[in-house]
Amino acid sequence: MRATTIHAPFDMRVEDVPDPGLQQPTDVVVRVLRACICGSDLWAYRGESARQPGQRIGHEFLGVVEDTGAEVNGFVPGDLVVAPFVWSDGTCEYCAEGLQTSCPQGGFWGSVGHDGGQGEAVRVPFADGTLVKLPAAAASDDHLLTALLALSDVLGTGHHAAVGAGVTKGSTVAVVGDGAVGLCGVLAAKRLGAERIIALGRHQVRTDIARTFGATDVVAARGDEAVAAVRELTGGQGARAVIEAVGTEQSMRTAVGITRDGGAIGYVGVPHGSGTGLDLDLMFDRNIALRGGVAPVRAYIPELLPDVLDGTVDPSPVFDLTVGLEGVPGGYQAMDERTALKVLVKP
Repeated sequence: MRATTIHAPFDMRVEDVPDPGLQQPTDVVVRVLRACICGSDLWAYRGESARQPGQRIGHEFLGVVEDTGAEVNGFVPGDLVVAPFVWSDGTCEYCAEGLQTSCPQGGFWGSVGHDGGQGEAVRVPFADGTLVKLPAAAASDDHLLTALLALSDVLGTGHHAAVGAGVTKGSTVAVVGDGAVGLCGVLAAKRLGAERIIALGRHQVRTDIARTFGATDVVAARGDEAVAAVRELTGGQGARAVIEAVGTEQSMRTAVGITRDGGAIGYVGVPHGSGTGLDLDLMFDRNIALRGGVAPVRAYIPELLPDVLDGTVDPSPVFDLTVGLEGVPGGYQAMDERTALKVLVKP
């Protein structure tokens, strides 16, 4: 089959690789119908996250089950399924608690020795604990398939941030970051009933999507200027719920600066850079809570799926460029150069 591999910084290739097959009785093989490129993939692309030459890549996909192991009970060939970005056994204490990202037998797609989502097919370990079945009719609905793909990562991650920030009905929320996760954070906050949502971002195309998703205000500034603008919008206090969806030192400092005393930050931006931006003395004095981390999207898919299916929530606008599998290297370049927000891949 054909699959995307990474060989060095900025060296992405689509190559012939061995077809995936069943290795354990709990495996299935999924033929990929939709995949995408994640902003976190760019850290490997830029050389800021180590990869072995020839390693697979991509952790967001949905598709059709092609083959099943003897111990798989929940799926049969022909089922349409979505995969969260981490596989998990579904039986351990962490999985039972809804923290599948800490499953001792779990792992990330594209890790060494495993298939990545940006290919024609994927071997899925622990299928019963990992995959979620989708309505068969969705396979013929292009728009719906695109929306459902967001369940594999960005929509669940945005929701995780909103939950960590303590968003409830009537909340005032500020969202740091105008990437796909930040935009899905806006969407998640709106879904949870936020009354006011302040989106921080400097790219009008993206902040226009934020407004479509429910943002009531946009702050197109950074650093101290952004903090001052948000505080002005909130009567000098800041937002009680803040979503941090970037992961840099500056974005975290901004998040702390715009949080109301007694508020909370839901952080889901993958940390990168030389520092954390956290001033623990300041957070202690102002009673600011910090919650978040790697989103256990497998726990959230059953909750979010009905709203995506009926159109109440539509994250599909975050995908603004579509490529075939052979076009994936160009998709990385487009996202790196910020000419694309999030690239949809149709193998």
